[in-house]
Amino acid sequence: MTCIKKIKSNIDMWLENYFENKGTYNKKIYEAMNYSLNIGGKRIRPLLMILTYSMYKDNYKEIIPVAGAVEMIHTYSLIHDDLPCMDNDDLRRGKPTNHKVFGEAIALLAGDGLLSEAMNVIINYCSYKDIEAIEACKVIFNAAGTEGMVGGQTVDILSENKEISKEELQYMHKKKTGAIIKSSIIAGAILGKAPKKDINDLSLYGEKLGLAFQIRDDILDVIGTTEELGKQAKKDEIDEKTNYITVYGLEKCQYLCEKLTDECIDILNKIPKDTSKLKEITNTLLYRKK
Repeated sequence: MTCIKKIKSNIDMWLENYFENKGTYNKKIYEAMNYSLNIGGKRIRPLLMILTYSMYKDNYKEIIPVAGAVEMIHTYSLIHDDLPCMDNDDLRRGKPTNHKVFGEAIALLAGDGLLSEAMNVIINYCSYKDIEAIEACKVIFNAAGTEGMVGGQTVDILSENKEISKEELQYMHKKKTGAIIKSSIIAGAILGKAPKKDINDLSLYGEKLGLAFQIRDDILDVIGTTEELGKQAKKDEIDEKTNYITVYGLEKCQYLCEKLTDECIDILNKIPKDTSKLKEITNTLLYRKK
């Protein structure tokens, strides 16, 4: 078992155990939250946090709750993104979306519940830690808010059935997907007490990686199948949304994705730590099929 697989296994175990034996009359909401949280997933964001942290500290299990909270935030966004009032998707990770299983009202509450639970986890963690923990967790919640993921999702919704500028497109990509990816890396570095210069380098790395990740998503939406992706293929085309493919074309997007990945590796080469696992996951994301 490689280091990354072992870490993912530990993250999965924490997430699987988190909602065990919770709930009474409200048990259905825990079932709905647990369903979306544990029907699969690459765990990219918590992995990036832990791999970054592990460059500076050798006790990564210490921060698994924070990493798990980031996955809760990501999953809440997927539940809401799939709702009929947003992207109206029937499939997520090859399974029926939350509202298809539990109904729209419970799905909405499940997303709310995961965001609230993530806050509880993080506040509990910070309550017995130092100022770095508070700084790291502030970075995470800023990235999840209106100047981060929520702002990007807003532009995404408003871009349906119309063209948007390249500047708006870049803003949407950086915020909708990139913000949480970048914040996971920065938070891992802060929790690991990395030097300021390394945090600045990792911030740039996270920004480029987040953008490459979203461009790859746009590519897969065009070249992938519903079966491969585990969700509806060609969804942006169906919804008439502007994305990197519609602006730059498939070939240019593949070039941009590779260029950004190379730039990510160059940044990691400047950091005087063992960045091999971050390089591994960076290259894996470039060639992912879903």
